[in-house]
Parts: sequence; C-alpha cells; structure tokens
Amino acid sequence: QVQLVESGGGLVQAGGSLRLSCAASGRTFTDYTMAWYRQAPGKERDFVAVISWNSASTSYADSVKGRFTISRDNAKNRVYLQMNSLKPEDTAVYYCKGRRADGSTIDYWGQGTQVTVSS
Repeated sequence: QVQLVESGGGLVQAGGSLRLSCAASGRTFTDYTMAWYRQAPGKERDFVAVISWNSASTSYADSVKGRFTISRDNAKNRVYLQMNSLKPEDTAVYYCKGRRADGSTIDYWGQGTQVTVSS
C-alpha cells in the first residue's frame, strides 16, 4: 500500500494563496491516480480535484475551478494543490487520496492538513 503525508496548510486571509503538498511512499507512485478532498466542520468529505498518473487528465469540483490547480511530480513522489483566491468557505481539512489506476476500489488517505481562510 501507499503511505501519504500532507503538508502546507495554515491560516491565510481571504484572497490569499496556499500550496499543499502530499508526499507518497511505499509503492510505485505512477501506479496511482491522486486526488484532493476536503472536509469542513460538520460536513461530509468532498471531492476537490484529481489527476491521472501521467498528469494527462485533471478534473475539479465546480467550487474550485479557475482558482485551484492540481499537479504532480512523479520523480519526487509528490502531488500538489495550488490554491489561489482563497475564500472563507475553503476552510477545511484537506486530504490527499491515492487509488491504483488498475481499477482497484481501495483508497489510501493521508492524515489531512488544516486550511483556515479568514475574512
């Protein structure tokens, strides 16, 4: 299985930017489709963005389109989430998720990193 560790969260003012990073270890990183999810207090965990193993395909939640960018560096076993024009409603714990790209339904999650956007 793959182990995932997120970093880069913090407190930022509305309109600011943050870059989240997720470091993967334990298995061949290019075997995995990678995604970011987020969970606000009292709410369900929601999809944010996903990227294919070779970065050829990305997809975003409507709420973050045009503001967030997902990317990966397979040489460094990392996936990133660049977040611009942050809004208070982006406040949540952000989680990195990996799933093998061979049709597996097993998801691997990191521990999460807190992002707080003040108004």
